Amino acid sequence: MNKTVLITGASRGIGAQTARLFSENGFNVVINYYKSESAAFALRDEIINKGGNAIAICCDVANEAEVTQMFNTANKVFGQLDILVNNAGIAMQKLITETSFDEYRRIINVNLDGVFNCCKAVLPQMISRKSGIIINVSSMWGQTGASCEVAYSAAKAGVIGLTKALAKEVGLSGIRVNCVAPGVIATDMLGDLEEQTLEELKSETPLNCLGTPNDIAEAILFLSSDKAKFITGQVISVNGGFV
Repeated sequence: MNKTVLITGASRGIGAQTARLFSENGFNVVINYYKSESAAFALRDEIINKGGNAIAICCDVANEAEVTQMFNTANKVFGQLDILVNNAGIAMQKLITETSFDEYRRIINVNLDGVFNCCKAVLPQMISRKSGIIINVSSMWGQTGASCEVAYSAAKAGVIGLTKALAKEVGLSGIRVNCVAPGVIATDMLGDLEEQTLEELKSETPLNCLGTPNDIAEAILFLSSDKAKFITGQVISVNGGFV
C-alpha cells in the first residue's frame, strides 16, 4: 500500500514541487491550499494524469477547526497519513515601526501556529501506530534574522524551536521530526523584490545562484526516507552556503 503525505501550502513553489516529487516516488499526496484554488486543482489533475493519487483540500492552517476537518477528510480518503510536511507560509517586508500588531499576528498565526495546529492534528494517529515523519519548513532568516522581516524571522525561529522540542517529545513513539531551512529560493515569494536586491542576494550566496523549489523538495524527500532513519531534531540548511 502506498504511503500518504500531506503538504501544506502545496499549490505553488516549494510545496507544489514537493508534491510532484513525492508522487513520482509512489506516495499518495494531499495538497493543502488556502487561496490558490485553481493552481491546487491543476496540480492535483497533473499528478492524477501521470498515474498518481492526489486530492486538494482548502484549509487555513491558522484555523484549528479547519485543520481538524482537513485531516479527517484526508484520513477518510487514504486511510492514514504517514508524512506531514508543514510548508505553508507567508512573508512581509516592513520596518517593525510600520508593522501593525494585526499584521504581526497573521505572520505568526500562519507560519508558526499553523505548524502547531497540523502537528497536533496528525500526532494521535502517528503515536498510536508508533511511526510517522514530520518535516517543518523554516527559513535561514529563522536562523539569523532578517532586517525588515522581524515577524517572519520570529515565526521561523519558532518553527526551529518547535521542531527540536517535538523531536524529543515523540522520539520514543518512533516519530521523527526535522526541519529544512531554505536560503534564497526562486519562488513567487521573491516577487516583491527588485532585480538589484535579487542580484545582491545571489552574490552573497557562495554558490552564486538562487536555489530552486526542487532543491528544497529533494531535501524534504530525503528526510522522509529510510536513508534518514537516524536523523531527528535537526535543521538541514539548504542555502548555497549563505549561512
